[in-house]
Amino acid sequence: MTADGFIPALSAVIQAFLLVAGVYIYVSLLRQIAARPPSAEIPPARTFSWPEALVAVLLTSFFLLTLAGASTHNASRMRSVDLIASGTLTIAMLLALAGFLRLRRFDLNLIGGFSRIGFFRTMVTGAILILAAYPLIFLADVVTQRLMRSAPQRQAIVEMFSESTTLQQRIMIIVLAVSLAPLAEEFIFRFFIYGVARRYLGRFLGVLLSSLLFAAVHAHLPSFAPLFVLGTCFAIAYEWSGSILVPMTMHALFNAITLTALAFPELVRQ
Repeated sequence: MTADGFIPALSAVIQAFLLVAGVYIYVSLLRQIAARPPSAEIPPARTFSWPEALVAVLLTSFFLLTLAGASTHNASRMRSVDLIASGTLTIAMLLALAGFLRLRRFDLNLIGGFSRIGFFRTMVTGAILILAAYPLIFLADVVTQRLMRSAPQRQAIVEMFSESTTLQQRIMIIVLAVSLAPLAEEFIFRFFIYGVARRYLGRFLGVLLSSLLFAAVHAHLPSFAPLFVLGTCFAIAYEWSGSILVPMTMHALFNAITLTALAFPELVRQ
């Protein structure tokens, strides 16, 4: 075998190994979750009731209506004002939801497991689980491209970052993608919507519905399957660890790696 043939073969073997490793890790997490006795559920007080269910339905309806409205308009290039508006709305939704739960006298620290595991363990766990998720995400991306049979199209914010010529604009995107988005989206989709769905529909449907909604709200069809896989990995990590900080860390690392690849394309083959 020549060197030109050896390198692609070695790359294929490595990719297959990473895919098997990623599947094994997440299947192991699912088996551990399923094997837990009811008395071992952590935290023990996930007692969302009908007011939270109503808010979850309203939130879901809002996201779906926003998505339907976006689908009726031609996609336009994202601008700085759009980024600021999106960040402001995200912060407002996060604060409103957290305030509602506090008024309902929920212990957010207990439910979300914010102090369940330490900082170092959270970072290591999040890093390992997002690396294990990457082969699954890549597989979903490859399958999507094969089915759509078209050149891959990037999300508007990704295009904005790639084409940005100002430092201020890039800093805004980094802050939004690496800090605000992981915090707000994991709190809304995993902590709250998944928590409510899990309470009434069980783990499986909870993961399915929250991940479908998470993928849909990004309003980017070519990324739907990869984002669904990503959201599923986040939900599994949250259910397994009992701490919302783990999927938040995974989300932040995923976005940071994506932006790094965009900022230094010569280091990563697109």
